[in-house]
Amino acid sequence: MRARFRLRQVRTIAGLQLRRVFFARRSLWVYALALFPALAFFGHGVEITITRNSFADQITPPGVFAGLRDGDTVEQVLSRAGEAITDRTFPARTHRDGTEIPERRRLMYFDGTSRWDLTFISGVLEGKDRARRALINFAEDRGVFAGIFTYFYLRLAIFFGCLGIFMNLFRGEMLDKTLHFWFLAPVRRDVLLAGKYLAGLLTAVTIFTGGAALCFLVMLWPQEPAELAAFWPNPGLSHLFWYCAAAALACVGYGSVFLAAGLLLRNPIVPAVVLLFWESINSFLPGMLQKLSVLYYVQALTPVPPPIDTGAPMIIRLLMSPATPPSTATAVLGLFGLTVVVLAAASLAVKRLEINYASD
Repeated sequence: MRARFRLRQVRTIAGLQLRRVFFARRSLWVYALALFPALAFFGHGVEITITRNSFADQITPPGVFAGLRDGDTVEQVLSRAGEAITDRTFPARTHRDGTEIPERRRLMYFDGTSRWDLTFISGVLEGKDRARRALINFAEDRGVFAGIFTYFYLRLAIFFGCLGIFMNLFRGEMLDKTLHFWFLAPVRRDVLLAGKYLAGLLTAVTIFTGGAALCFLVMLWPQEPAELAAFWPNPGLSHLFWYCAAAALACVGYGSVFLAAGLLLRNPIVPAVVLLFWESINSFLPGMLQKLSVLYYVQALTPVPPPIDTGAPMIIRLLMSPATPPSTATAVLGLFGLTVVVLAAASLAVKRLEINYASD
């Protein structure tokens, strides 16, 4: 009976706090962080759509290009492929070092899915095998999304978004000199902590899982129908689920850490910098210490590993490479275990908290 009463109190506090967190002006930048990648993919999709529509009336059947060979003349290509969408000629010239650069001519065609930039040197086709350029590359776009999700969403957007949301649940009220109203209410402080954490968690999960799902769907929007049909619903739905699950669990972990930091420390910059550094060096730490990182667990849940540029400096590649990932069950249970420990410490801190607005 008492447990049900406490749960009703938690639900009531969370409902009251949700209105303040969701619609607070100080949360606007959090929405911007969550929606920015979707806007970037939307711009990419608009560009692809405009290009595809502009070429729609000048499509050359793909089979035409299969019959072209290096060494074909301009006249032979024009007789098979017809008039090009663009036809540019670069006259012969002499380079500064005296090298003669022959005349070049470039014809551009579109076969419905790809551009063909055919280059002729002195009227002869060269590099036909390198002429085809897909208008949109589904595999590449999925890799870009995986990189954005790991390096931007998990390491920056959700990290700093949870910093702004959870740190203000207690620290913000102390700065506004309103926390004492909560403490005067007939409710235990650990129940108050649970209610505020639940409100912050619902806010963060809604914003960032919604932002990740929107970004994923916008990334799919301009893709070729045949590739979408092969990708959706399997493994597309599975990928979408695990991206959203990783974002939600990142909010669970980072939220508990920043809520506790807001109770224990006055300056939020110090714990943010320390935690950001700790997450960045996670792959260098011994196995036991890696398990004290939120990123160690949530990165293991992402369905596609982020791409790493092999040409990047070694130190950058080491920082960006993930640690040896745990299993899915271990990742979920480990993150919840870490969150419970942090919230237990926060519960002890809030019971001992004394309000002194003069010092804050």
